[in-house]
This record gives sequence, C-alpha cells and structure tokens, in this order.
Amino acid sequence: MKISQKGLYALQAMMMLARHYNQGAIRIRDIAYEEELPEKFLELILLELKNARMVESVRGAKGGYQLRRAPADIHLSEIIRLIDGPLAPFGDAEQLRSLIDRDAEHRALYKVFLDVRDAAAKILDSTSLADIANPTSSPKQKSRRKKSEASALPMLMHGNVSRTEQ
Repeated sequence: MKISQKGLYALQAMMMLARHYNQGAIRIRDIAYEEELPEKFLELILLELKNARMVESVRGAKGGYQLRRAPADIHLSEIIRLIDGPLAPFGDAEQLRSLIDRDAEHRALYKVFLDVRDAAAKILDSTSLADIANPTSSPKQKSRRKKSEASALPMLMHGNVSRTEQ
C-alpha cells in the first residue's frame, strides 16, 4: 500500500487543523509553515478537502480553513480514499471477491490479499484525526525534508523497502 505525497500532505494538514479545532480558521500560509508543506500544492489539497465537505473556508482577515466536523468524526480512511483512491494494495474488495469466486487455482492467494486489504481498511476506518492529533502536546522541532525523499510511503514488508517499489 502506498500513500502519495499528496495524501501525506493532506493527512498532515488535517492533523494540524485537528490540533487547532474550535480555535478558528487557520490561514493556508500558517498551515504550510507549521507543517513544512508547499503552499501552492496545499491550496489544491485544501480545495479538494473543501469540496468533499471535510473542511470549510472562512473569508476575511481572520479567514482560512477549519475542520467542518469534529476530529473524532473524520477517519484516516476517508482522507486517504479521497486523495489516493482505494486503500487496498491489491485492488478493491469486490475485485478480490470476484477473483476468489472464479479462479479456483489461485483462490487461497486472493483470500490472503483480501485479508490484508480488510486489515488495513479496518485500522484506517477505526482511526480518527482525534486519535493521532494530540492537541495537548507542543509542536516538535521538525527537520527540513530533503528533495531526494521518496514521493510515497511504501508498505513495509519484512522491514525491507526496495527503491524500485517506491
């Protein structure tokens, strides 16, 4: 399973908005600065989140973005599905069930893939922004990202990540 850089930025922005929930709107510039995200790219991401009714924009001098719902009501799976599509590294659940039904020779393999998909979905469906955005902790010192960093977060298998998988 991979989360794109766009997906990662969306999760980081939403976590920041969760930390500041009920404190008013936050300017894009402030989100970008605090989370070390590219401002122009963040604008596009926030527009997409706004169109999905996860955030709302506030105009004016105290304008910016804020969560539309409580952090406990926004799950990671919802954000990832919006930005990156299906959660599954092996296709969606219906595709896998179809393969299980019609390909008897490889049925056991597809059942394992479905179990992996279901486990990942269960974790992401049950984890909310409130679970991961601790509003009581102070922001940690962040180091600047290197341009050479991978553009996606790979799923780690047996602790090894091949550069070709990224």
